[in-house]
Amino acid sequence: MDNGVSEDLSDSIQRPESSDNDQRVYFVPLRWWKETNDAVAEEESDGKKGVLYTASQASSSYVGPMKLINNMFSSDLMLNLRGEEEGLLPNGGENNEVGVSGRDFALVSGEMWVKALKWHSDAKVSAKKTKTFLAAEDDMSDVYPLLLRLSVQPETSSLGVKITKKDNGPEFFRRAYKIFNADSEMLRIWDFSGQTALLSMVGQCRSPKDSPRQSDEEVILELQVYGLSDNTKSREGKTGAAPYSNGTYSSVPLMNGMNGSVSTGMFRSNSAIFGRSSEAGSLGLTGLQNLGNTCFMNSAIQCLAHTPKLVDYFLGDYCREINHDNPLGMDGEIALAFGELIRKLWAPGAGSVNPRTFKSKLGRFAPQFSGFNQHDSQELLAFLLDGLHEDLNRVKSKPYVEAKDGDGRPDSEVADEYWRNHLARNDSIIVDICQGQYKSTLVCPICKKVSIMFDPFMYLSLPLPSTSTRTMTLTIISTDGSIQPSPCTISVPKFGKFEDLIQALTASCSLGDDETLLVAEVYNNRILRFLEDPSDSLTLIRDGDRLVAYRVKKDFSSDGPLVIFMHQHVEEQFIHGKQTSTMKPFGIPLVGESSASFTGSDIHKLYLKLLAPFQRPAEGILDQTADCKSITLSEEVTEHYKKENDEATERQDNSACSSGTAADDSPLDAELYFYLTDEKGFLKDTKIVMDEQLPITGTPRRFFVIACWAEKQMEEQYDISRLSSLPEVFKSGSFAKRQQESVSLYSCLEAFLKEEPLGPEDMWYCPGCKEHRQASKKLDLWRLPEILVIHLKRFSYTRYMKNKLETFVDFPTDDLDLATYISYKNGQTSHRYVLYAISNHFGSMGGGHYTAFVHHGGDQWYDFDDSHVHPVSQDKIKTSAAYVLFYRRVEV
Repeated sequence: MDNGVSEDLSDSIQRPESSDNDQRVYFVPLRWWKETNDAVAEEESDGKKGVLYTASQASSSYVGPMKLINNMFSSDLMLNLRGEEEGLLPNGGENNEVGVSGRDFALVSGEMWVKALKWHSDAKVSAKKTKTFLAAEDDMSDVYPLLLRLSVQPETSSLGVKITKKDNGPEFFRRAYKIFNADSEMLRIWDFSGQTALLSMVGQCRSPKDSPRQSDEEVILELQVYGLSDNTKSREGKTGAAPYSNGTYSSVPLMNGMNGSVSTGMFRSNSAIFGRSSEAGSLGLTGLQNLGNTCFMNSAIQCLAHTPKLVDYFLGDYCREINHDNPLGMDGEIALAFGELIRKLWAPGAGSVNPRTFKSKLGRFAPQFSGFNQHDSQELLAFLLDGLHEDLNRVKSKPYVEAKDGDGRPDSEVADEYWRNHLARNDSIIVDICQGQYKSTLVCPICKKVSIMFDPFMYLSLPLPSTSTRTMTLTIISTDGSIQPSPCTISVPKFGKFEDLIQALTASCSLGDDETLLVAEVYNNRILRFLEDPSDSLTLIRDGDRLVAYRVKKDFSSDGPLVIFMHQHVEEQFIHGKQTSTMKPFGIPLVGESSASFTGSDIHKLYLKLLAPFQRPAEGILDQTADCKSITLSEEVTEHYKKENDEATERQDNSACSSGTAADDSPLDAELYFYLTDEKGFLKDTKIVMDEQLPITGTPRRFFVIACWAEKQMEEQYDISRLSSLPEVFKSGSFAKRQQESVSLYSCLEAFLKEEPLGPEDMWYCPGCKEHRQASKKLDLWRLPEILVIHLKRFSYTRYMKNKLETFVDFPTDDLDLATYISYKNGQTSHRYVLYAISNHFGSMGGGHYTAFVHHGGDQWYDFDDSHVHPVSQDKIKTSAAYVLFYRRVEV
């Protein structure tokens, strides 16, 4: 009867295709393993004793040249491994010679091998003083697989090992014979992986009633051989080719009596990961599958997965720092999911990784990222860094700390106090490497109270210079008919106030001392509103709005009200075969100044005066002595303007309108009709009659009039196209060329550190005034982190629209020097940084795509596009798609 324990143990050994990549067993020279630094060796062995095996040939005792030749050409290599007393990794003393011989080897787990490889790579990097922190590709390519058949020999307390040419192919079998031939010199193997111990336990768990033959049944163990390549290449010039291409090994009996097979998928993965082609060729060059609009997540994760110290941390024993008691954390679930993902990305021979588990955890704790909508990689990054910090916070009980005012103390003393208070509540790997500190200075505009605070930051969100200001186009119109309307384009603070707009327009238009501007928004040829409150935010003005600035006298209300003219003309239409006349609005409303008392004739003269700039050339003007015509509006027009007046009243009014004489200085009075309206342009039951006082009660500041053009003759004399030309505040694409100009990263940083007023929605409560004030704010860098994350604010969101800036930012790759931007050196010896990763966003707001560029040693960069990973030249990494930049500090 099979023992249940033995079944589980045998399954854990002989099913490598279902295990994670870090569960593989690596066969390495013991000399190489001993050279690994003591901290890594102690941590990976955890102080446990390894098992030492000595190998002996299982066949004939004859030793000689012919036996060597015969075995190399035979199909099997067989030997016995006898377990010796357990002991720690040999180091000096009596066994000082152990590990020196070329016949001493070690079995280590995948995780142990990765950390040892990184340690050796870092040692090489330090010796060469290069910039990379990753394993060298030359080391990574020196790996190939071997398939061993193991059997327990209870009677001799040893393990039987059989290596066949059928399982491994001729080339790998030849290499195996050179390594495992135990005839010429003693072969010793130290097992730190625990795999052989599991196999021995299987043998010990056998029932005495088991048949003798069962003890001879074999278990497959796949070894990844490292550091023992003889650089033999195949005819195609490639190394590490899979021994078979049919996808499986031949079936072998398993210890539990079942039959099974081992997939060669791992071998193919090794061939791809360790090859020197344009595909992933080293540790960490593993793609992430796109689960459906998850490119934003993949981009951010790849940048973090190549962050120094963060990778080392999650490849180590990070679980012991998980804080399960932190109410701000997620019970360690985000940290565990992220750590597992990092280990898969750094597993040797890994293909593209499916991040479904991590995505599920992410959606659970951050519902905004659930589902499969596109999101912002920077927003994910902010959540993830904060979540990892809280999950890994070493502070179990956060003390209460109260921020104290500086009270005249030196800034350095106050800053250190703030930082100590921060560390008293926040202490994690994220704080260690990613958090810095800046100085924030607020000044009240009323009482001049100064408040200084020192706050931590996880990343810097830098505005692009084009986003700190805003370009606006308005139409300038005179109120005396002296000049034609003209567009005026100005730059104003993006989050400024209306008074900033007036100041910029005043300077651009060269207004006189007695002039001011009356700004109005025009919609559907009517004035929708006047912009007169100087404290209004400019964010209330949309890019698609149309604004007009009228030049008026500062004291216009004392001389008389302003008259605002809105235009309409007759438009002929055929409806159901019948010709009808309707009135349609057109053109820019005109504004004129009037006296305190005026008649309909004054309104008529003022209107023609304002139309003068739009008059066509002289030959198009009618003879000034022509007789006036009496025009009668059609019934449709009458019903439109005088809904409650009958036809007779309208004709009578028209007769009164046509009774003007040549003394009115215009022959066109018969072609114009004027009506009083409200501010929205809706008609009142009041028609303006020539030579009669306007029926206006009180002294309004301004009133509105509709001027009706009753004949096409008017349009022949005046250019309606110029009267109707009114540009938008900002036309998309108008300044596209300007936005493509290069902007340096230093300019973005200067814009971030520039003093500016707070927005109306970010009012500061002044302790001096005891009221909320729109204070001025100034930021200064005070303490810089080891890993500096810079977010370029390409996306802007308002209540009405979303926008992305394609501005090209020229950022340093090898030497970002921030020495001139930090206010206090704080004992740091270096303020220089090198770029190691970029999160890119290509395309528009709605249909964009995220990728990542990652530095991978020397001058080599790789493009991580979801599951696809391929090299990219360094001169190609600077694009207008750069969104989040990752820098690491370098010591000088």
